[in-house]
Amino acid sequence: MRRTPARRPTIKDIARRAGVSESAVSFALNGRPGVSEATRTRVRRVAEQLGWQPSAAARALSGEGAATVGLVLARPARTLGGESFFLRLVSGVQEVLSAHGLGLLFQVVEDVGAECAVHRRWWAEHRVDGVLVVDPRAADPRPALLDELGLPAVIIGAPDDTGRPLPDHGAISTLWADDTGAMASVVGHLHALGHRRITHIAGLPELAHTRRRMAGLRAEAERRGLPEVRSVTTDYSDTEGAEATRRVLAAPRPPTALVYDNDVMAVAGLAVAAERGVPVPGGLSIVAWDDSVLCRSTHPALTALARDTAAFGRHAAEELVALLAGGPARRVQDVTPQLVVRDSTAPPGS
Repeated sequence: MRRTPARRPTIKDIARRAGVSESAVSFALNGRPGVSEATRTRVRRVAEQLGWQPSAAARALSGEGAATVGLVLARPARTLGGESFFLRLVSGVQEVLSAHGLGLLFQVVEDVGAECAVHRRWWAEHRVDGVLVVDPRAADPRPALLDELGLPAVIIGAPDDTGRPLPDHGAISTLWADDTGAMASVVGHLHALGHRRITHIAGLPELAHTRRRMAGLRAEAERRGLPEVRSVTTDYSDTEGAEATRRVLAAPRPPTALVYDNDVMAVAGLAVAAERGVPVPGGLSIVAWDDSVLCRSTHPALTALARDTAAFGRHAAEELVALLAGGPARRVQDVTPQLVVRDSTAPPGS
């Protein structure tokens, strides 16, 4: 026997029970003038008794909210297939949003200009109540745009090249981790092992955190007197990571240690070393940024910078929920990634 779906209470039901017109119910529930305070109170009491809640669609159409948070990822889609960072980040975000009855609207675009266009469209269509913004850039146009639109936002990552958070914006919070300090811990570990030629296989050069890591590498190398240290930029993909590894290992004085900006490139680099007959860690040490199951599953297992990426996502979503509830914008420094030493690093020539 088919079961009849539960019926949601409607404005018509409230009007019938409260003894008023449907338009009066609409005015009362939406806080609009046109009804007395006594009527407003009676209508709200009846709505509560019936368990009535406004639908997300109705809220969106009335311009009173969408019960949805937006996230646009401005990276070439081909580079995202194997990278687990964003999946873990989004899982943490979704955990918090679900607990607050909020949905997540996600879109991938090719560049930051397209992302800005999406934000404008979402704002004009009342599609989202706020947004999460990832991959801050130098001279990033997004904070000013979101400030102009009055769209609450949390920037995940420090937007400038020095690790400092955003300047003041009315409804924009920042959540960031210390990339410079994390890079210093990597260089310190490799230096202590005896490495003097270190190459950083970096990500996209326009991203603020890539520039910050590169600057941190240079500063730490200068502090320790290491002249043969450099960075090579890529698109974060395994293909470009492997190609960059081939180039640097073919140099007349190849590095004795490689630091990769994500786990996918580090695993690709490990495969290139095997292809060229370079033993890891005996002939080459490898370090990955952002530990993952990939880093723990290779042979040898990869030394990596580890953090709880899902928790990072939860913290970002919590900051946005607080903004949506009328809280102040905040600048929050999250936990610095910690180096987990495994079998892929050793003294050079060991």
